[in-house]
Amino acid sequence: MRRIGPWAKRCGSAALAVGMVAAGPFAAEARPAAEARGPAAPVTCVGTNSVGFSPGLGLRARRTRITGTGAYTCVSADPGFASATSEISGGGTNGCFVSDATTVEKITWSNGRKSVVRYPMGTVGQVAGQAVVLVVGRVVSGAFRGRTVASPGAQLTLDVPACATDRGVRLITGPSTLTFL
Repeated sequence: MRRIGPWAKRCGSAALAVGMVAAGPFAAEARPAAEARGPAAPVTCVGTNSVGFSPGLGLRARRTRITGTGAYTCVSADPGFASATSEISGGGTNGCFVSDATTVEKITWSNGRKSVVRYPMGTVGQVAGQAVVLVVGRVVSGAFRGRTVASPGAQLTLDVPACATDRGVRLITGPSTLTFL
């Protein structure tokens, strides 16, 4: 293996430093500009989510698959982000009293642009299938890439006794919010 002399180390380090200074704030910009564009100010959306579990939520937590949909009306400086729909998918260990799952929400904006948000949910307490949560995720691709998303909501079931059955609670639905910070 060839040894690098001290002058090469100094020149290489200097060239790297000059390049970083010349790039300025753009050096930290790891996302393509075209993909990251969206309003710079926070965007807030309110709407509803319906989330399904297979198998249904029971008294004991078990591995479940999560699917769902969302529909939102948004407040944004950019009219292209005035509304959105979403598809929710994921999985984890879930029951009527605890949920430990990771979900992905694929959002389609009114202008046709897309955003993919990953929520590493962690543990969420639930009471008889009723979920009142604040999940925080990150946009991993599309519009707003790299931004944090807070999503508080209250998804409820009208079939609370189903927690005690083999079928379990298969659907929870209710209001939800998306805030792109």
